[in-house]
Amino acid sequence: MEEKIIAHGHVNVLGTHKTTIEITKESNLTKRGDCIIGVRAEKSCADLSGDLKEKLKTNSKFVVTLRASGIEEKITGYGSPDLILTNKTDIVLRKSNYIDDRTLLINCDKACADLNRNLVEKLKDPNQIVEFIISY
Repeated sequence: MEEKIIAHGHVNVLGTHKTTIEITKESNLTKRGDCIIGVRAEKSCADLSGDLKEKLKTNSKFVVTLRASGIEEKITGYGSPDLILTNKTDIVLRKSNYIDDRTLLINCDKACADLNRNLVEKLKDPNQIVEFIISY
């Protein structure tokens, strides 16, 4: 099973955060948002399918694939029975086990700082589409 979310690049994408990766439904991004790699996302945690949310609330392993301009990056992380999944604007992948309403996966093997820098450069283009694919 997989769920695909389309988001867009932004001139202020930095992709330098050391512990998280985020996409947001918001259209604006300041340079303070160094964990945000996509804006104008089609979905937030609250919008995910019921089946996916149910699976996320287990300790299952998931893979998130980021894809833009032929560059692909895979991030592995884990669900948790403690996930809340109610945020109406954001989705966050975390290297830590911290959970709030924006958290999709915990104990991930990558954060923004670990992403392919060519991919991050592509995401600085507001016309760039990024696919955020959650699978298990």
